[in-house]
Amino acid sequence: MTVRVRFAPSPTGQLHIGNIRTAVLNYLFALKSGGRFLLRMDDTDQERSTEEFAAGIKADLDWLGLTTDWHARQSDRISRYHEVAEVLRASGHLYACYESADELDRRRKRQLGRGQPPIYDRAALRLTAEQHAAQVAEDRHAYWRLRLPNTEGSDRLEPLPTLVSWNDLIRGDQAVDLGSLSDPVLIRADGTFLYTFTSVVDDIDFEITHIVRGGDHVTNTGVQIALFEALGAVPPAFAHHSLLVDGEGHALSKRDGAQSIASLREAGYEAMAVVSQAALIGTSDAIEPHDHLATLADGFAFSKISLAAARFEMSELATLNARLLHRMPYEQAAERLAALGIAGGAPFWSAVAGNLERMADARVWWDVVAGDVEPVVEDAALLAQAAELLPPEPWDSETWPQWTRAVREKTGAKGRQLFHPLRLALTGRDAGPELKMLLPLIGRKRAALRLSGETG
Repeated sequence: MTVRVRFAPSPTGQLHIGNIRTAVLNYLFALKSGGRFLLRMDDTDQERSTEEFAAGIKADLDWLGLTTDWHARQSDRISRYHEVAEVLRASGHLYACYESADELDRRRKRQLGRGQPPIYDRAALRLTAEQHAAQVAEDRHAYWRLRLPNTEGSDRLEPLPTLVSWNDLIRGDQAVDLGSLSDPVLIRADGTFLYTFTSVVDDIDFEITHIVRGGDHVTNTGVQIALFEALGAVPPAFAHHSLLVDGEGHALSKRDGAQSIASLREAGYEAMAVVSQAALIGTSDAIEPHDHLATLADGFAFSKISLAAARFEMSELATLNARLLHRMPYEQAAERLAALGIAGGAPFWSAVAGNLERMADARVWWDVVAGDVEPVVEDAALLAQAAELLPPEPWDSETWPQWTRAVREKTGAKGRQLFHPLRLALTGRDAGPELKMLLPLIGRKRAALRLSGETG
């Protein structure tokens, strides 16, 4: 059996780290299993779905390396949904209802007032043919519900306790009582289809073998299993992962752009830092930066995913990002450095990589070694003597220790008293890459100017 999974975002907003976690888990499972990954746009909400958001979702996935040649859009499959709806009507699984939202709300309030569960009472199933005709004559548009199999096959309408169970690949044995649920609406009065229906039809047609999604869909799974079976299909395997929360414990929302994938990309985070965190957060594995999706896939297992909500911390992402840059080989960074206008080659990258938090920070250090720096003069007398002791070029990594040793012997300064004034003068900053690596890049001419307090 070929594993087939799907990531099914709605193009009604930007993807955030929580959405991407679902995509990453699906992708890694497919990659490890030699399976296929379907990107399905659940775009039947025509009022809120936009091409801009759909393009943004595709761009986010491509940037993260979650590429696929298998795509689908629900808006292209409307005729198929009508076809399947007719099958359900003919089999008696789908029935017409006429209540307005206000009528349903009043009915729920009456049920609650009587201490009854606020579930749909199947009043529409009690209508005679004449009563149906009267509703149509009053220009009431029907909406359609799936009749859940919770009456043990009897003619009675009152639901009985009816457990639908499955072995969840993450949560273990799960069960949902269909007797405690309302018959779900599958088709609205305006003829549009709801997610529960379209998703199951798609999963059947695309032969999805595993549905990997958030734990907020557990109850929905019981209903969907009933719908799979009503359509004569074997339900796929399910895996419901824990949800992500932000640093304050609040659920993530795609309407909150703070953790949107687009904003992380624009802020200069590395794609594999984002993927590494999304893949490993909330698992038993240590959150370590990975350079390739393949190594993450090798270690993937549903059994490693915790049931507890996982906390997304920006500080953790920043740490992963820095660690990736610190070990990135020059060959991988070269093209991006050139795009930043940096021509320092491998020696420059070796000097600064260990101090970068974002790739764009490299430009700051390029300006230090190749641009004009206004020096900070902390000890003019020390700097003057240091300037006199500057050795002739060529310089290498041994120049700095040899030169500072000579300055120490000449002035008696040592430790911070020696090194801090030199760093401030040479770089204009009180911290940064090792000066034994930077000094040869700065060169004697600039070093002499800066030590004398001049911009250079």
